[in-house]
Order: sequence, then structure tokens, then C-alpha cells
Amino acid sequence: MQSTAPCLPARRSITPARLLDAPLDELLVELGVQLHLSSITDPGFIGALLELPDGTLVLSMPPGRPRLERDCVARAMLGRAVGVPLGRLPGMYELTEV
Repeated sequence: MQSTAPCLPARRSITPARLLDAPLDELLVELGVQLHLSSITDPGFIGALLELPDGTLVLSMPPGRPRLERDCVARAMLGRAVGVPLGRLPGMYELTEV
């Protein structure tokens, strides 16, 4: 899928080290990501990352999940969205592009 949305300079220059080491709140601001709590409570749902037509990224995470899980999954989704190669998540997690 091709996008005509503008790519923020931070998205083009972020490194794997920055993606993994920066505080998540700081990283979301740097990448222009909007964070929303999802109303989906299904245990199999770990979150979603959407790119709006204007290029804005929206990260939707379910409530009540462990902080470490949310952090790791969010970084994995962000890495995929901005083209930063990261290692695979543990086998119990699967990222699917729709």
C-alpha cells in the first residue's frame, strides 16, 4: 500500500535504539502519535495502530493490560509503521497488517 501522506522528519530519522530506549510518552510526541484507550476488552486484542489520511498515527491500546506488555507492543507497532526494523515479539503476540 502506498501513502501520499507527509512523512514527519522524526519518522524518517528515528533509529532502532531511539525507538527502544526513549520513554514511550516522549516517543509518541516525537512521532506525532495520538494515544487512545480502546473499548475492546477481548484478551486476544493487544492494540491497533492506524494511519489517518493526513498521516497522523493513532495508537489504540486496551485498558488493563500490563505496562510492560503495552510498552513492548506499542514499540513493535510503531517500528513497523515507521519502517524501523526490530526483533520479533514473543510467539504469543502477532502483529497483523490489514
